[in-house]
Amino acid sequence: MHSAPFVQLAGARAEISQGQAEITLPVKRELFHAADALHGALYFLALDNAAFFAVNSLVEDVFVLTVSFNIYLLQPVDHGVIKAIGKVVNSTKTQYLAEAVLYDTENREIARGSGVFVKGKTKLTPEIGYK
Repeated sequence: MHSAPFVQLAGARAEISQGQAEITLPVKRELFHAADALHGALYFLALDNAAFFAVNSLVEDVFVLTVSFNIYLLQPVDHGVIKAIGKVVNSTKTQYLAEAVLYDTENREIARGSGVFVKGKTKLTPEIGYK
């Protein structure tokens, strides 16, 4: 994740454990929408990546893919650091369901989302930034 240009622009960082992931990113003014708060695209980045990496922590051979992702934007944010915590809540032979909750600096819930993920065909190798 840290090698992706968009992630570098956003300043997102990941911490991953078994079946769970945490994504943090600073709230940057250059990423605000016209109403002077962080754009929802960054909410999605944090929530989707938290859920994605929670799932990919359980899949050791290939990159997983987001099939669908529902997001609920609850509060605007205009300062500090946001943190998304994702976890896998169900899995079958072919798909995974993960949820993520996004918090502001004061630990208030500002968004949440859930998604369905499947195994892709891209191998997890150092060439794609996998360690």
